[in-house]
Amino acid sequence: MRMDDYRESDNVEDRRGSGGGGGGLRLGGGRMGLGTIAIALVASYFLGVNPLTVLNMLSGGGMPAIEQSAPAAKRPPANDETAQFVSKVLASTEDTWQEAFQRMGQSYQEPKLVLFSGSTPTACGTGQSAMGPFYCPGDQKVYIDLSFFRELKDRFKAPGEFAQAYVVAHEVGHHVQNLLGIADKVHEAKRRVSEVDANALSVKMELQADCLAGVWGKRTDSMKNVLEPGDLEAALAAATAIGDDRLQQQAQGRIVPESFTHGSSAQRTRWFKRGFDSGDMNQCNTFKAAQL
Repeated sequence: MRMDDYRESDNVEDRRGSGGGGGGLRLGGGRMGLGTIAIALVASYFLGVNPLTVLNMLSGGGMPAIEQSAPAAKRPPANDETAQFVSKVLASTEDTWQEAFQRMGQSYQEPKLVLFSGSTPTACGTGQSAMGPFYCPGDQKVYIDLSFFRELKDRFKAPGEFAQAYVVAHEVGHHVQNLLGIADKVHEAKRRVSEVDANALSVKMELQADCLAGVWGKRTDSMKNVLEPGDLEAALAAATAIGDDRLQQQAQGRIVPESFTHGSSAQRTRWFKRGFDSGDMNQCNTFKAAQL
């Protein structure tokens, strides 16, 4: 990606080296220890379930209340190339979605992006590196441990800067859903249906975020000509690598479609490409699609 001339975002918080959270996480009125958190991480790895969702279920529901405050925010060091790249990607999402929201007659509220290592407090619970990148609607922040990019390259065989950018853009896509009220509607709908149907709603939510990431890619390239040969293929490889079917096959040797929460590899690449090919967020309505 040609991002050398792109500005860096002012919305990056660097918490690396600030230490992790305390000895436990208070959820639903009770303290959850490291053992319970470990169960959530195992569920995430083998079932493709968001660990924050599992923690919420184990606590009896409700939003978690954080006991410890977040470390003081600081800017990433000037010699950290990966952090600089992520900051530039975030800036490009700001430009893309500010323009898109203006066309809709709305104001885009820029999210914060938090760099952390190990663990960090969030409005959605204690974030763990093992969760991978995630978005917390409670504080409107994207959280990422940059070591995930190494895992993306080595474990998932998806190298390249556009693959990394896709990960950030996907999480920002969840922020867009939050601002548009989509996230709240899905959350409420999931409370009224079975686990299988709730998983299906989660899949539609994630595929829409993939599509929105594709829209970002198209619009950013149209504005700044940032893509180079092979970049699109790198993003599609990343979407393929983190499909539920691929992850389940690797982790447990079998695929359980009804437990999918993010979508299959084919679905994820299809919706990212749909957003990229069209550059139109109106093409990203997975909730009304006849086929995912």
